[in-house]
Amino acid sequence: MKKILTLVCVSALGGLLALGGYKLFVEEEQQEQLAVEQVSDLPVYVPTNTTPNTTSYDLPNFVEAAEKSIDAVVHVKNTAIVTAPMSMQDLFFGRSSQRAQVGTGSGVIISPTGYIVTNNHVIQNANEISITLNNNKSYMAELVGTDEATDIALIKIETDEDLPFLAFGDSDNAKIGEWVLAVGNPFNLNSTVTAGIISAKSRDLSGRNTQSFIQTDAAVNPGNSGGALVNTNGDLIGINTAISSRDGSYIGYSFAVPSNIARKIVNDIMEYGNVQNGILGVVGESLNSNSAERLGTNITEGFHVSEVTEDTGAEKAGIQSGDIIKKIDNVEINKFSDLSGYLKTKSPKDVVNVTLIRDGNQKVLPVTLLKNSIAEIPIIGRVKDATKDELKRFGAEYGVKISKFNDDYKSDWNESGIVEGNIITRINGKKLYSADDVQTAIKTRSYNEPLQIEVINNDGEKVVYNFR
Repeated sequence: MKKILTLVCVSALGGLLALGGYKLFVEEEQQEQLAVEQVSDLPVYVPTNTTPNTTSYDLPNFVEAAEKSIDAVVHVKNTAIVTAPMSMQDLFFGRSSQRAQVGTGSGVIISPTGYIVTNNHVIQNANEISITLNNNKSYMAELVGTDEATDIALIKIETDEDLPFLAFGDSDNAKIGEWVLAVGNPFNLNSTVTAGIISAKSRDLSGRNTQSFIQTDAAVNPGNSGGALVNTNGDLIGINTAISSRDGSYIGYSFAVPSNIARKIVNDIMEYGNVQNGILGVVGESLNSNSAERLGTNITEGFHVSEVTEDTGAEKAGIQSGDIIKKIDNVEINKFSDLSGYLKTKSPKDVVNVTLIRDGNQKVLPVTLLKNSIAEIPIIGRVKDATKDELKRFGAEYGVKISKFNDDYKSDWNESGIVEGNIITRINGKKLYSADDVQTAIKTRSYNEPLQIEVINNDGEKVVYNFR
């Protein structure tokens, strides 16, 4: 009897094992094959573990970066005297219509001796600039110089002690997806820190290919303008400058001037008093599907050269119309803001290696950048530095040459006896010795101020034109 019971138990146990094996291996395999057959055109992913592995990577730690940054970021207060419309009370009491207007922002200390970087728009038209440190000490600041094109300004305070500061990092090494901190001192609340990632690089908000911002999703509001964008090591990789918003508040997009551009601007201001731009000397457009089809190329990323400016480094190095620039030094050029952004970090006489595609072949050409000799004048077009011989031919001691008229105005100027090659000597009474003087005259022209241009024509006559 015992033998029979033993045999029954062994048989039952074997049956259970066989059934379990069938369920575990055979039936599951059949179900998986059935699922694959139903979606045979798609790859099938079968997860091996539904529990997230939180120990396979380290979460970002911002404490050290914040500690290195907050004391180097300051509050900037700009007091400007503005003329407001006269009110009845002003007329009745004989009061002046001038008012003190206060603006605020942030700034970054970049040296222990008190040099501070901020945005040009934070201190623009300031009659008085005051700085409050993170320890609540306040100082009056002196404006050293500004660059409106990049929205960077340099100011300085005098102290008896060394100040905490941030050193410039290398913004070219910043990667999309990298964690960053936006550090500001808005509304004199002491330093505030927000975190996010780099969303994009070489962003241009102007539509004129004049900007090359780092875009982040770190929360930045108007009072943060001029503050620091730092990586997790606490390196300064940008100066927070702008937000993209309909109502003026942060909605997920903020923009910073890359540190390599800001450092170049600061060095130029300290050494020369203005910005020394090194130009390549090419004109063209960014490639995309539409432009590539129109230009007859299958390359959809890069900068297509349509014109090479005479007497520039590009011409001397052998760059030609039709070339496609793909890289400068180690920087990939996918659009024009990549190109312009990198060139803003360079100075005249710097040599860059330009990688380009010509007739399907890749070439690398070393190009020596030259000082900017070209400018644009509204309602005229392009002007450039004049040579001594060109000035002598017109009997001029100074001036710039009309290089190319804007197509919309060429016929009007020609009818007035002004042609390409004539010399412009003054804008609004300011003597012009170079293209930089032209840009300065245009930038410093007051709002609604008439544009007055003095030109020497082919007969050697000076003619003054006024435009409103």
